[in-house]
Amino acid sequence: MKTVEELIKLLTLDRVDECTYVGENYKTPWGRVFGGQVLGQSLHAAYQTVPKDRFAHSMHAYFILGGDIDEPIRYEVDTIRDGGSFTTRRVVAWQKGRAIFNMSASFQLQQPGFNHQVSMPNVLPPEVLLPDIEQYAVLKDTLPALYKRLTIMHPNAIEFRPVESLEMMQRAEPYRHVWIKTKEKTEVDLPMQHQMLAYASDYNLLTTAARPHLEKVLTQAVSFASLDHAMWFHRDFRMDEWLLYAIDSPSASNSRGFSRGSLFNQSGKLVASVVQEGLMREMKK
Repeated sequence: MKTVEELIKLLTLDRVDECTYVGENYKTPWGRVFGGQVLGQSLHAAYQTVPKDRFAHSMHAYFILGGDIDEPIRYEVDTIRDGGSFTTRRVVAWQKGRAIFNMSASFQLQQPGFNHQVSMPNVLPPEVLLPDIEQYAVLKDTLPALYKRLTIMHPNAIEFRPVESLEMMQRAEPYRHVWIKTKEKTEVDLPMQHQMLAYASDYNLLTTAARPHLEKVLTQAVSFASLDHAMWFHRDFRMDEWLLYAIDSPSASNSRGFSRGSLFNQSGKLVASVVQEGLMREMKK
C-alpha cells in the first residue's frame, strides 16, 4: 500500500444493505489479513449505522481466526442500542461462513465535561529522527533475513520514526516511542481519522512485548498474532500531523505478550489510548 488514497479506499467498505458491508484485503507479504485492516474496516462498518453527530470513543475487539487475503470480508453490524447520548454497535467479520473477528464500539455526542490527562513523555522530536525504513539499513549486511522481513512488512502510506535506536541481539527494555503520521496531507472527516488510527495502532505493539526476548526472537522461529485490541479516542486529531505512540509492555506470560500505548499530538494532548494482547510463542521444530 503506497498512498493514503489507497489506505482510505481499503478502509471504505461497499454497502450490501443497512447492516451489512463488504471489504477487500491488503495483500500482505506474510499471507494473512493484517489485524489493523480489520480494526479500521469494522469501525467503518459501525460508523455507517450511527447518527452523524456521534463519534467513536471506544472499541473492543477479538481476533478469532486468521483472515484469508484472497477472500473478501463481510461485516455484519448489530444495532445494539441508540440512547440519548451514547450509541452502541457490535460488528462481526465473516469469511467462508466463519466468524474471524468481532468488535463492540460505543459512540457519543460531543459534550463538555471534566478534563485532565497525563503528561507526554519528553523524547526527541520527529524532525531530528530518521524514518524506520532508513534505520533498518544497518541490518542489511549483518541480519539480511530480518532486514527483508521488516522492509516487506512496512506500510508505505504511513511513516514511522522510532525514538529508540535498534537494539539487536541483546536484552532491551519493554518500551518504545514511535512518531507516526500519514505521508501525505489529506482532508478527511473525524470518523476516517479514527479508522486510519485504528489501522496504524496495530503496528509496534507486539514487537514492544518482544524486546526483552530479542535473542530468541531474532534467532528462532517465533509466531506472532494479535488476540485482542482495545482503543479509546479521547480528543480530536489529524493523521497527517505527527502523533507520538508511547508504548510499554508490563507483562509477557503463558505464550502471550501484553502491551499498552498512549498517543499524543505534538502539542502534548493525549488523543487516544490502546491496549493489546497477542500470541508470542516459539514455533515447534
